[in-house]
Amino acid sequence: MEMVPSEENQLVPKEGIFWSCRQSIFEEMKKKFSQIESAAEEPRVLCIVQDTTNAKTVNERLTLNLPASTSLSKLYEDVAHKAGYVNGTFELAWGNLSDVAPLDQASEMSLVESGFEPGKRNFLQLSDKDGEQPQIASDESGTADSSGLDDSSQDRFIGPLPRDGTVGCSSDYSSPSYSYSSILNKSETGYVGLVNQAMTCYLNSLLQTLFMTPEFRNALYNWEFEESEEDPVTSIPYQLQRLFVLLQTSKKRAIETTDVTRSFGWDSSEAWQQHDVQELCRVMFDALEQKWKQTEQADLINQLYQGKLKDYVRCLECGYESWRIDTYLDIPLVIRPFGASQAFGSVEEALQAFIQPETLDGPNQYFCERCKKKCDARKGLRFLHFPYLLTLQLKRFDFDYTTMHRIKLNDRMTFPEELDMSPFIDLEDEKSPQTESCTDSGAENEGSCHSDQMSNDFSTDDGVDEGICLDSTSATERVLKPKSSLTFELFSVMVHSGSAAGGHYYACIKSFSDGQWYSFNDQHVSKITQDDIRKTYGGSSGSRGYYSSAFASSTNAYMLIYRLKDSSRNAKYLDVEDFPEHIKRLVQREKESEEQEKRQREIERNTCKIKLFCMHPFKMMMMENKLEVHKDKTLREATEIAYKLMDLEGTVPLNCCRLVKYDEFHEYLERSYEGEEDMPMGLLLGGVKSSYMFDLLLETRRPDQTFQPYKPGEVMVKVHVVDLKSETIAAPVSVRAYLNQTITEFKQLIAQATGLSAETMRVVLERCYNDLRLLYVPNKTLKAEGFFRSNKVFVESSDSPDHQVTFTDSLLWKLLDRHGNTIRLFVSLPEQSPGSLAHRTSCPKVSGDSEDSFEGAKGSGQSVEAILEESTEKLKNLSLQQQQQQQQQQASSTSDSQKSSDHSDFEHIESPAAEPSAQVASGGSTGGTASDPENQFPSEERSDSDVNNDRSTSSVDSDILSSSHSSDTLCNADSGPLPLANGLDSHSITSSRRSKAHEGKKETWDTAEEDSGTDSEYDENGKSKGEAQYLYFRAEPYSQDDAMGDNQKSGAAAFKYSLLVHVDKRITLAAFKQNLEPFVGVTSTQFKVFRVYANNQEFESVRLNETLSSFSDDNKITIRLGRALKKGEYRVKVYQLLVNDPEPCKFLLDTVFAKGMTVRQSKEELLPQLRDQCKLDLSIDRFRLRKKTWKNPGTVFLDYHVYEEDINISSNWEVFLEVLEEPERMKSMSQLAVLTRRWCPAQMKLEPFREVVLESSSVEELKEKLSEMSGIPLENLEFAKGRGTFPCDISVLEIHQDLDWNPKVSTLNVWPLYICDDGAVVFYRDSTEEPMELSEEERNELMKKESSRLLKTGHRVSYSPRKEKALKIYLDGGPTKDSGQD
Repeated sequence: MEMVPSEENQLVPKEGIFWSCRQSIFEEMKKKFSQIESAAEEPRVLCIVQDTTNAKTVNERLTLNLPASTSLSKLYEDVAHKAGYVNGTFELAWGNLSDVAPLDQASEMSLVESGFEPGKRNFLQLSDKDGEQPQIASDESGTADSSGLDDSSQDRFIGPLPRDGTVGCSSDYSSPSYSYSSILNKSETGYVGLVNQAMTCYLNSLLQTLFMTPEFRNALYNWEFEESEEDPVTSIPYQLQRLFVLLQTSKKRAIETTDVTRSFGWDSSEAWQQHDVQELCRVMFDALEQKWKQTEQADLINQLYQGKLKDYVRCLECGYESWRIDTYLDIPLVIRPFGASQAFGSVEEALQAFIQPETLDGPNQYFCERCKKKCDARKGLRFLHFPYLLTLQLKRFDFDYTTMHRIKLNDRMTFPEELDMSPFIDLEDEKSPQTESCTDSGAENEGSCHSDQMSNDFSTDDGVDEGICLDSTSATERVLKPKSSLTFELFSVMVHSGSAAGGHYYACIKSFSDGQWYSFNDQHVSKITQDDIRKTYGGSSGSRGYYSSAFASSTNAYMLIYRLKDSSRNAKYLDVEDFPEHIKRLVQREKESEEQEKRQREIERNTCKIKLFCMHPFKMMMMENKLEVHKDKTLREATEIAYKLMDLEGTVPLNCCRLVKYDEFHEYLERSYEGEEDMPMGLLLGGVKSSYMFDLLLETRRPDQTFQPYKPGEVMVKVHVVDLKSETIAAPVSVRAYLNQTITEFKQLIAQATGLSAETMRVVLERCYNDLRLLYVPNKTLKAEGFFRSNKVFVESSDSPDHQVTFTDSLLWKLLDRHGNTIRLFVSLPEQSPGSLAHRTSCPKVSGDSEDSFEGAKGSGQSVEAILEESTEKLKNLSLQQQQQQQQQQASSTSDSQKSSDHSDFEHIESPAAEPSAQVASGGSTGGTASDPENQFPSEERSDSDVNNDRSTSSVDSDILSSSHSSDTLCNADSGPLPLANGLDSHSITSSRRSKAHEGKKETWDTAEEDSGTDSEYDENGKSKGEAQYLYFRAEPYSQDDAMGDNQKSGAAAFKYSLLVHVDKRITLAAFKQNLEPFVGVTSTQFKVFRVYANNQEFESVRLNETLSSFSDDNKITIRLGRALKKGEYRVKVYQLLVNDPEPCKFLLDTVFAKGMTVRQSKEELLPQLRDQCKLDLSIDRFRLRKKTWKNPGTVFLDYHVYEEDINISSNWEVFLEVLEEPERMKSMSQLAVLTRRWCPAQMKLEPFREVVLESSSVEELKEKLSEMSGIPLENLEFAKGRGTFPCDISVLEIHQDLDWNPKVSTLNVWPLYICDDGAVVFYRDSTEEPMELSEEERNELMKKESSRLLKTGHRVSYSPRKEKALKIYLDGGPTKDSGQD
């Protein structure tokens, strides 16, 4: 038996070791499974936490599902982690209990032991601790403070950081987690970041690089600003100086750059414009040179950044060389040569290619002045002098001439930390006498000098001289040292992340103090390593084509800055102690300013800011302001501040004012602060918060009054008194009650406030919109009945028998029901409608007899006045009959159908039984006297529950529905149940008006009518459906010129006749139209109803069976004469399509198409209408109908097509009518009709449209048809699809190059054409035809004509992308704006 040593170094059998290990593994697995099973069996506690510390978070809920054995301390940890707060800076308490101590954070008791119920929802509230808001948990580790990590950290990242503000990153422009407090503490690196204004990352990168350049920073410090000579706001060097001082001495994490950009003359819009960092460098250096003229720093930029090179051409036959010297501030290096498939691998390769000469031969030969003929020559560049600070621009942005887009090249290009430039210098040229005596404008060489301008990117603009002159004294100083000294060390890498369309800049900079690399990414500064620098080389995976990275987004180096390694010239950063005196004074000023800002922040941090309201005692209007008070100020002092803030001095004494807790949303006074006048506001308001869940009200009283105490727990109730006899609903009276009061106690409270009897009182609570609850259980509490902070009740107290009726059948319920469902509408009548305003009286329709009167009127030709008089007489007789029937059937009124009054439910009316004459007056315009409801009954206030639960409808205010020249229509000839719009009777209605009103039919908007047409106005028996549905309707004449409705104006007044209609929104459209018949003067089938929307757009309402539930108060309706639609009919607008007219879309007429009708039948019906209305005499075979989609012509409708079967049709449909010059060629749906237009570049014009009918979607067939029609050879024919809406207008100056000519496809229905339907526009041309040569004057004249033409047609003048805004720095403080320009 083989023996092996055990753990105790004793020999044991090998098999024993195996079985022992196996047993131990099995036991361990068994233990883990047991734990899993026990965890699965353990009950869990669902905790729902509401964060009440901030108004923004109060509606959010945190949900945690924890094991029941979890301790309270662990609960606090989990909540802190999930909410993002620091543990220990907040408290948790039960959410459904008040005045309960918070849960003990240090307790190790389990959740079950602490009162949590497993399997149920446990509500908790997260609140402030000791009056202070919870602290936000810091996530700075890995962002700006990631410098604390060592170099081996694998999570270090320097590039563009993700936008969610997670580890290692910041947003490109603005981070959601960024706050002002995040810039208050300095980074652990000791460096200060710069705040990104919006898209100023490119500016921040350059500023940090300049700041980290010792020579530039020190020179800037040595410059002294003379305030007497220049405004400091517009001085660029001074603002840069201030910024550098703050970057070196500030204790903040990041500082703003707004002062610097303001000195550039930029406004806020510039912050949203991204620019190229190399372009900014050039422009800023030029601005500094201009500002530093005639100062010691005048030549600073040239001394630090300017180099020299020679541009030469040498004859290969005689050796004659023509050359010039130019200066540069940076060297542009090509990433990938044009047309090459391989990019340069390193900066050294790109530099070598930069100075590599090219041979001029063949047609490019050079004319040699010595040989006096064209000779082969060599053209190239030679570096003569390198600057102290060498700037290399990697040209990663290019232009793709295939796609005509800017692109970014993301190829890998390495760059060394130390760059030896000695292989690229030409010392012989630098030392030659010619070099010493020449300037950048040319040199003397055998009496001649090459005059061609350089074509390289570093060439300067015309008229700008960036060079310097070298005299004999300075030449020797300019000559560089031996090649061994041309070693440059890298210290700044400006990185671009993104594509050519946009991206983000940041800088990687090495400090010359400690040699450490740092990432300066806007406000974040962190340490990085050499490995991070190597990550900016760029590169993409796989072998790709030349422009494969056109839309790729990557992170790579864009600008490199090297410094010459020269111990005699390399400077160190100036310490604070070594600052010049003027800089020390500046540091002191900035320090004082920062301290003042800190003190101000401290004050802000301790200032309570809360909304303040006050009802002005004399103006009787609610005033609003913001109260800002220190947390240590007492309530008494805060009251005095609020008193002055509301400007009440001289209006009421200070001792007649007090501050109370107020809820603006519910208009609820929560509590008063008796005896707490000396309590600090911080404690009173619950600490200093960014926002509060409540407001303050400055309450006032008269000197002879006393303040009523408002105690916590009270609720506000608005009580409306209802009088059944007069059918009035009074303005609200406010009372305060307790939720634990019983209904009996509540009735006694109301009795004290209103003077009504509590014995016979009925109280109805409107809990939410259209939800009425009768409070009849005496011992039930208000809380149990559903009372909240602010409530609305209706009370009635009388000896009426209405008490004995079921609530839903009572007069009280019907009155409240009508009150809640009545809306006010403005109805505009047609001006050509018969009758005068004086005769447009309230004529309620109670039977179908009125139709007979209209028919008789037509036959006899009687006037509308006579019609209305006859109709009114019938109404009088019918009303008297109804009164007699009602008096016989019942002694008391049980429904609104038994009353036909001439007043609204908001004003007093006489009983028809007692005053029969009132019923007679209801039909005319002379009965009664006009009352002023505004003086009698103030405007009714609706509870917020009304507004919140149904914003589309609202109850009628108490100042409407009132005029003696009106009538109510809520009648039924029989005494049976009241039929409603949904077919239910009044006995089946419950207390929820909303549910029953909407039960029968779903609400839809008139503009969304996509079903099978309209509802028929008549049922199967031919009886009008509207006759069976009688709901409240009252109308009165209304003048649009007079909001008060002066009905006594002369009938000859020049205004459009209108009605002010109060109607139950549950009425159907059919019944509504029948009620309008007397006012329009024709039957409901002879006029149309149009709903007017906010933009004055009108849509016809045609669904007769639908109610007016989608309407709300003050909606507008327009009545137009014309035949109303029947079932299956659609109103159609017909437009004429004129393809070659400047206005291709012309409205012809309105007509009606019916379901099941063929296109030919509709054309036959159109012929006489076109002849009579449009003077178009057409034959049926010489015009077609086609689909209209806005302005675009679409599918051609064939004669045999059937509406609703082959062609989808909808309400307010639009269709094109197109007149044909020849018989119809479209015979089948498989054919395709294309509108083609020839472009003639030689003449710079477009020919008229011509239609081409294709048998298939083949491109080859299209080209053949076009070739046959135009005579262009097939191989020379090119076509392109038009852009935009018909007629796809485009400038003749742009069409030749802007359209996508000759797409490489074989069928028309694929990308990029997508021609799948008739009506597409196709341009075509002869590829061999060259565009006309235009002079500048001719081009400008043509451009003006084209702009005028395209603007008239509403098309864009150009399809070119928006041009980038030029980067400019204004030396005079800002651009001058021409007042005549937009």
